Amino acid sequence: MSYDAASARNERAASTLRQADRTFWGRLVNWSPYRAFAGLVAASPRRQFLILALFPILWVLTQHLGPMIQMVGVSFTDAYPVAAGTEQHLTLDNYARFFGDSIFWMPFFRTLFFAATFTFCTLILTYPVAYYLARHVSRKNQMLMLLLLLIPFWVGEIVRTYAIMILLGNTGAVNLLLRSIGLIDRPIPFMYTSFSMGMGIVYLTALYMLLPLYSALEKLPKSYNEAAADLGAGAWTRFRRVTLPLTIEGISSGCTLVFLIATGFYATPVLLGGPSTTVFAETIAGFFHVAGDEWPTGAAFATIMFVSALIVTVVFQRLMSALRKGDVK
Repeated sequence: MSYDAASARNERAASTLRQADRTFWGRLVNWSPYRAFAGLVAASPRRQFLILALFPILWVLTQHLGPMIQMVGVSFTDAYPVAAGTEQHLTLDNYARFFGDSIFWMPFFRTLFFAATFTFCTLILTYPVAYYLARHVSRKNQMLMLLLLLIPFWVGEIVRTYAIMILLGNTGAVNLLLRSIGLIDRPIPFMYTSFSMGMGIVYLTALYMLLPLYSALEKLPKSYNEAAADLGAGAWTRFRRVTLPLTIEGISSGCTLVFLIATGFYATPVLLGGPSTTVFAETIAGFFHVAGDEWPTGAAFATIMFVSALIVTVVFQRLMSALRKGDVK
């Protein structure tokens, strides 16, 4: 009986293999070019890595670095796009225009200042949320809480910006609440100020700060704080000497993401800001809204903003690295 049962199982397995060979994937596996390619990939671990990394590298080069490289190239030309019968020349005048006219300096430095300030505000507001979520919510409920926090980010930037406009308007929820409790007699003009723009940017970038902070705090063993408490350290001392230094990496990652995103915001400052809050992205967009001979100037200004933001980020990362190593007291 056992011999017959084994034979039946072998026959069924052989039948299954024959049916699989007749499917598309079965024919593909037995196709000689595919087998040659699979053998080529499996020849060495290094070759596997290079072939598997080829597609991500191509994606980064074509979808991320490619447009940036083209923008930098356009910034050194005197006209783009080039009209028929017109010769294109290389020039530095587009960069000289920024350094030679101080009218562009105010929105440029205002953008860097706003980005740094709003990044700090986002850190202050989201750190307690991330701390509570990682340290005081049970693991089985953490994913649910994260999902609830992510719900506003399921819609686009414009929709969320209009939500802030409705909230801060003269007949919005904030003014109605303040009037209902008797704190004001007339609406407070929140809109079209640095406050409304800052609130919008903090709201839009909170997720990019929250997730790195949550990840850093969630990895922090609770035994560290328990040991510090056993040694007599108070709550503030435990936070300052244990929790904060061990989450510097999450702070660094979150601040870097928020700062870089904040320097490039365009729609939110336009909708929520006013004449005194014009940022550099609006200046750059102005060059692209006119004739093509201004596009190289816009590309040059965008390059200046991009490089400046990277320099600030590198300096900040070096400072955070020094703090992690204990070089800065």
